[in-house]
Amino acid sequence: MSSAEIAVVLAAGIAAGFINTVAGGGSVISVPILTEVVGASVANGTLRIAILMQNVVGVAGYARGGAMPWPIAGRLAIPVVAGALGGAWVATLVDTATMRRAFAVAVVLVAVSVLVKPSRWVAAGEPRVAEPWRSLLFATIGFYGGFIQVGVGFPLLAGLVLGMGLGLVKGNAAKVLLILCYTPLALLLFARASQVDWAAGAVLGLGSMLGAFVASRLAVKPGAAEWIRWVVVAAALAAAARMLLVS
Repeated sequence: MSSAEIAVVLAAGIAAGFINTVAGGGSVISVPILTEVVGASVANGTLRIAILMQNVVGVAGYARGGAMPWPIAGRLAIPVVAGALGGAWVATLVDTATMRRAFAVAVVLVAVSVLVKPSRWVAAGEPRVAEPWRSLLFATIGFYGGFIQVGVGFPLLAGLVLGMGLGLVKGNAAKVLLILCYTPLALLLFARASQVDWAAGAVLGLGSMLGAFVASRLAVKPGAAEWIRWVVVAAALAAAARMLLVS
């Protein structure tokens, strides 16, 4: 990579890491840049390096702030990881366009839900989804996360907040932990298929770690849920537009 490309990828990582840690959809920024730098065939796999690095920092930040719901996240890790492994394997074999556009609809619905009933996102409540539907729901979301990653934070956050009754801050904390659980395995599958550029991924990851560090520190402060929900809305609409319009 040239010096200019390194600077652009690093800046994209910072922005994506911040947005992903408090909402989702940061990959809307990083994936187009990765595609230009390393090519479309390896951008999806290369992205997983940055996702791994940023979520290590994000999990540490939320845990330090006392916002990590360990028991709930632990129960959900198995279906999410199982779904993600299937999605990552399929992604090494097929085109992603159809699923990306279908998932854009779900992302728009998340944004609408935040606007129409914001109180359900800010305050914690009782779990609304029981087994076996809970495992099926999170396995499906995990499948998409393993498959393409872009935009997965929104349905995952919706499942955690609306389905499991977590507030927006703890929902974000559980989200970054669950994504961290499956990302190393997804990265391994992409690497085995020779779809990872390690140098570009490391640069993007360094920026993503910085963005995640700042975001996780701000997100655990009192009153953070109020501004986070507006970030969720803006990022969700941007992600949906990108998923619908991308060729």
